[in-house]
Amino acid sequence: MAEPEDRSGDMPVEQQAREQTGQRQVRVQVDERDLRTCYANMFRTNGTADEVMLDFGLSLAPAGRQDAERPEILFKVTQRVILNYHSAKRLAITLSQVIRRYEQQFGELELDVSKRRRGGA
Repeated sequence: MAEPEDRSGDMPVEQQAREQTGQRQVRVQVDERDLRTCYANMFRTNGTADEVMLDFGLSLAPAGRQDAERPEILFKVTQRVILNYHSAKRLAITLSQVIRRYEQQFGELELDVSKRRRGGA
C-alpha cells in the first residue's frame, strides 16, 4: 500500500495552524524587545533523536595562501538554533511556501552558481 502523500506544503499557513492546534484559534503575542538580527550566507544541520540543530554563519575566504587545487572556505558559525522535529517541520513548510511565492513573483532561484545569469552579460 502506498504511503499517503504529505501535501502540507500546499496548505495555507492558516489551515496548517488550525490543524496543529486541534482546530482551535490561538492568539499569539509577539515580544520583539530582545530581538537580535544577524546575516548568514551559509548553514549546516545536525540532529539527534529529539532535536534538529541549525548552525548559521558566514562563508569567508580564510586568511593566508590558498591552494589552487584544493580551495578552502572558512565557515564562521555565529548562531545556533535548536528545534524539536515538529517545529523543524513547520519551519520547512513555511520556508517552502515563502520561496514558492518569491519564485512565482520573481522567477526561479538557481542554486548552481555556474548557471546563474550575470548582471548585464
